[in-house]
Amino acid sequence: MIWSTSMIPWMKPSPCAMSSQDCDSPTSLHYLVLFGSFGLISVGAGCVRPCSLAFGADQVNDKENPNNERVLDSFFNWYYASTGLSTVIALTFIVYIQDKFGWQIGFGVPVFLMVISLATFLLGSPLYVHVKARDNLFIGLFQVPVAAFQRRKISFRAGAEVRYYCGNGSEATTPSDHIRCLNRACVIINPGTDFNPDGSASNPWTLCTVEQVERLKSIVRILPMWTTGFMMLVALNNSYTTLQAKTLDRHIFSSSFQIPAGTFTVFSIVTITFWVAFYDRAVVPLMAKYFNMPRGLGPRVRMGIGLLLSCVSLLVAGVVESIRRKVAIDSGLEDKPNEVLEMSAMWLVPQLVLLGLAEGFNAVGQIEFYYAHLYKGMSSIAMAIFTLGMAVSSLVGSLLVDVVDSFSSVGGKVSWLSSNLNKGHVDYYYWLLAFLCLVNFLYFLLCCRMYGTSESHSESHRSRRYESVEHESA
Repeated sequence: MIWSTSMIPWMKPSPCAMSSQDCDSPTSLHYLVLFGSFGLISVGAGCVRPCSLAFGADQVNDKENPNNERVLDSFFNWYYASTGLSTVIALTFIVYIQDKFGWQIGFGVPVFLMVISLATFLLGSPLYVHVKARDNLFIGLFQVPVAAFQRRKISFRAGAEVRYYCGNGSEATTPSDHIRCLNRACVIINPGTDFNPDGSASNPWTLCTVEQVERLKSIVRILPMWTTGFMMLVALNNSYTTLQAKTLDRHIFSSSFQIPAGTFTVFSIVTITFWVAFYDRAVVPLMAKYFNMPRGLGPRVRMGIGLLLSCVSLLVAGVVESIRRKVAIDSGLEDKPNEVLEMSAMWLVPQLVLLGLAEGFNAVGQIEFYYAHLYKGMSSIAMAIFTLGMAVSSLVGSLLVDVVDSFSSVGGKVSWLSSNLNKGHVDYYYWLLAFLCLVNFLYFLLCCRMYGTSESHSESHRSRRYESVEHESA
């Protein structure tokens, strides 16, 4: 649909005349096509991204392999490295084609690549490991609190035997002790009326299996850790690096070639890609050899390191912006925001490299943490939760920008986030983000302390997760 807007004249506004500033406004149909295509991309990404990680893990998961956990850890690292590589290609080669040859070819190339991708996926289908879906996960998650609420008045006599509904093929026979209020959802009260002749629950909205209860508990337990990733993603998603790059000298190697301002985020993506690969191929083997850590750093340690690195990167970003602003003012360009300064854009690279390292540590740690601590059969939820966190962080970032812009411009003052960077104070905004990231890191430490699960329990739970190859239906 996006490609069609560049190919079919009536699907976009008429081009403006070079000598005229009066241009035709887009019609409702134009907006419908454009936003409809964005919506389809979002739905497609929402289907592919969460499931591709779990589906890929199914292909390499071999519970008979004694090194199975290490293989899965390596898969997570390379999965994230491959997404980073694809982003680099998108921000360099695809952008270059669009700039050089126009939108008709620029949009046509991704269409062609998607067709090749789909064909490759279908041709490889006979070779894949196909795990059959057993039940509907989401309905089961909603049934648990409803059943627990309806059974809230159940009282248990001291010493009385409590029986729990396990269901067919369930390995869990007794619910865990945490979030005990949900345990009532799987308590058998009257065997004569609670079950159908085939042994299934007569009403799944009043009686759930132990496995359903444990699934919901596992999601509730990781939610605090999930929220700790918001601020780091807010730091990653800021667009001021591009605006800064436009005011700096972006030439490298020769005066005839300069890096596009929008491509500077590639430095972060390249850092992520190389670091994840280097960590998996070099760091983990060294840690296994010299520190008896066969799987390298634990997920929570990597998450914490990533959060700290995001604080450092924002502090560096604030210092660099302070220097850039001073150079602009000293050069008499305070009222000329579009003028290029005699300052290299390479000053922006250290903060981007640090941000890339932060994401390389934190993002992969998050995915591995979710995958390890969610209950069996919830593999695709691990990536879905991480992707949802990215969406929430975008909303948080937009809200933060609006709040900072409003409060910093009170009384007629120039906003920190003014469109004229030379008059604004984006450096203050970076330092504010650094402070919020530091507070978020302290919150992360509190979540780690309150998590209430020892490493040995986590490892045993992780082992049970890897032995399971059962997934929810889509």
